[in-house]
Amino acid sequence: MPFHLDSISLKSFIAIADTGSFTKAAIAVGRTQSALSLQIKKLEENLGCELFNRGARRATLTEQGEIFSSYARQIIQLQLEVYSRLKEPDIEGEIRFGTPEDFATHYLPEVLAMFRKHHPRIQLNVECDLTLNLLEGFQQEKFDLILVKRDPQRVKGGNQVWREPLVWAAAKGWQAQSPLTLILSPQPCIYRSRALAALDRAKMPWRIAYTSPSLAGTVAAVKAGLGITVLPQNMLPIGIQSIRYELKLPELADAELALIRRNGISKAGEMLAEHIISSLESVAN
Repeated sequence: MPFHLDSISLKSFIAIADTGSFTKAAIAVGRTQSALSLQIKKLEENLGCELFNRGARRATLTEQGEIFSSYARQIIQLQLEVYSRLKEPDIEGEIRFGTPEDFATHYLPEVLAMFRKHHPRIQLNVECDLTLNLLEGFQQEKFDLILVKRDPQRVKGGNQVWREPLVWAAAKGWQAQSPLTLILSPQPCIYRSRALAALDRAKMPWRIAYTSPSLAGTVAAVKAGLGITVLPQNMLPIGIQSIRYELKLPELADAELALIRRNGISKAGEMLAEHIISSLESVAN
């Protein structure tokens, strides 16, 4: 091979291909946009072709980029498979795992499916709930591992595995009202608390128009024009857009997810924890 193809370049390339944006990809991989652009430029120079059509609004793959994308994903996948196969694939056990629904819906299916593929004798029991409920269940020894949304000033411990900007989101064409109508999860919810605290600090009047315990219910209500909500930037579905600047809404602190494991966790639990951390790093770093 005439050049060194490193994992970081592959992950950066995949992030741009998935988000369609150098800006969003830079946030996802934890780099500046200029550094990411230089990295991709170097990759294109080494390959001798352009990988992206850099449009005004969206970066799309060229024909050569489509070909490279297939191989890049296979290489990353093979790295994860090698890691899993060398970590005692025949081990047995049961793992009780708790996670927020929105993160489970968007990022975890492939991660957990890959773990199950290479460790078929490990039984995964997954439960989705609000973070504070997960923390309460963890304290009651209901879970072996939990992924939680956290405020670093309030919840300590665990391994940070994800960080992403939070945005105010509304249906395209939504017209602001006063007081501001909100669609939020019921208490206890970190995003709800963070949103209301930010509006109160900004002295902006609000009312909760719709409460949904599920991501699907929240998205449906937003698309129906019932109000605005708070979502991670990379979880905005089609038909919903960020509206902070249009409405001059207060800035929200980044979302942070941490993986917490109980003391004395089984070998199977340790393996799942390591798999989740390494798999999410392949997307976020």
